[in-house]
Amino acid sequence: MRRRMVLATALGLAGCGLDTRPYLERRDWPLLVRRPQALPSRSGAPVLLVRGFAAGPGMEARGLQSVQPDGSLHTEFYEQWSVLPAQAVEEAVRGWLTDAGLFSAVLAPGSRLNADLVLEGELDALWTVPAEHLARATAGVTLVAQGTAGTRLLLQQRVVGEAALAGATPPDAAGAMTAAVGVLCERIEAAIRSRG
Repeated sequence: MRRRMVLATALGLAGCGLDTRPYLERRDWPLLVRRPQALPSRSGAPVLLVRGFAAGPGMEARGLQSVQPDGSLHTEFYEQWSVLPAQAVEEAVRGWLTDAGLFSAVLAPGSRLNADLVLEGELDALWTVPAEHLARATAGVTLVAQGTAGTRLLLQQRVVGEAALAGATPPDAAGAMTAAVGVLCERIEAAIRSRG
């Protein structure tokens, strides 16, 4: 009996108050990107629908990601985006193209308006590469025209945005990845403009 009491006391002490690890609170980072100059919408221009961006393999997590020297992908547990990365990039692209002045309107899914053009995408990468001192955002995008004559493919392209990574802290990483998404949006706009 005494032996059981000693064992129970020892186990009880092992579970209480001996953990000396500091408490780490999770931080949420917003991924907010705006076009530097907002242009007015063009009357009579096509209406664009930006559909939800899909999350490519590995892009389902909210944690900030980095490519390690051995090529593996590290996902932070305590540092994360405030929403899923693909959702944030979709919102960034929609907002950017709204401000680009190319369309009479830029719609989200669920709108009652009929769209002349539909942009779909898949986020393939949003991470830092510390060994190269950069952040990278990559997405595959498809632009189609739809009308009474049917659907016509206008653009299908893999677009990459990169930005400099200034340091090794989470704010550095979040800032660099946000800047990379800005470059990604700029290149998506340029690709659409090149299609006329």
